[in-house]
Amino acid sequence: MKKKKIVIALGHDALGTTLPEQQQAIKKTAKAVADFIRDDYQVVITHSNGPQVGMIHTAMNEFCRIYPEYTKTPMSVCSAMSQGYIGYDLQNAIRTELLGRGIYKTVSTILTQVEVDPYDEAFYHPTKIIGRIMNEQEAEEEEKKGNHTVKVEGGYRRIVAAPKPGNIVEIDAIKALSDADQVVIACGGGGIPVLAQGHKLKGASAVIEKDLAAGRLAQLLDADRLVILTSVDKVCVNYGKEDQEELDVLSVEKARELLGKGEFENGTIKPKIEAAVDFIGESAIKSVLITKLNKESSSITGGMGTLIKK
Repeated sequence: MKKKKIVIALGHDALGTTLPEQQQAIKKTAKAVADFIRDDYQVVITHSNGPQVGMIHTAMNEFCRIYPEYTKTPMSVCSAMSQGYIGYDLQNAIRTELLGRGIYKTVSTILTQVEVDPYDEAFYHPTKIIGRIMNEQEAEEEEKKGNHTVKVEGGYRRIVAAPKPGNIVEIDAIKALSDADQVVIACGGGGIPVLAQGHKLKGASAVIEKDLAAGRLAQLLDADRLVILTSVDKVCVNYGKEDQEELDVLSVEKARELLGKGEFENGTIKPKIEAAVDFIGESAIKSVLITKLNKESSSITGGMGTLIKK
């Protein structure tokens, strides 16, 4: 019998923010992932990288400020660095957990590039804040380089585009490992955004919304289910209001309707719902579970979450 394939998208809570936090958080995350492997799923994992890539970008910029003879590190390279060090910790934690259960599988991190459209509307309206706080002079220097900045409390910060994910460059390698029943970590932080220029790939000054990338990954892998781990138990309508309502089940049709009405907040739950709708499409088989990791029991919240299906 063919195993079901599942893509698990890990949010910030599953990884922590600082390096020590990450090393503690992934121990519990590894147990939750191992539960799915124990239940005989083929598992592919993707993850967020917001705090980590921000830390790397800030550190590299500070290094170049102190030592101006060194070239500044592009966002695409910072993204690659974050994939490497998160994947390193995550794959070792999962491997340790599996071996402790007598399960022998290779866990591999694939440094993943995701193509974006150079004419994506997002490049004209950058929204993602990154990097350290700058003074006015530093912000002006960034603007002269063609970068974008925004005024924040205490100064200015750089903002970059968040284009939609297109083709996943390493998808064949991810498929091959997954089909061989290996555990794969891929598309970390939404993937490294690249622009296709003939036979060459050029890093883009952007970040990709990791939930949309997770949906795209699940789509290309023809997965049976996408699990998105976040900081809330369930998807809510009228979130934060007196008439807030938690949803146990949400149909794709209703999800499209709520998206059209602007029900969900940009940058938080909205991309998760968009990813779910795009992944499921018209399939009567595929489904998406949006829920959170139970930090106390180190498992996916049993029986909780919002199930999205046709």
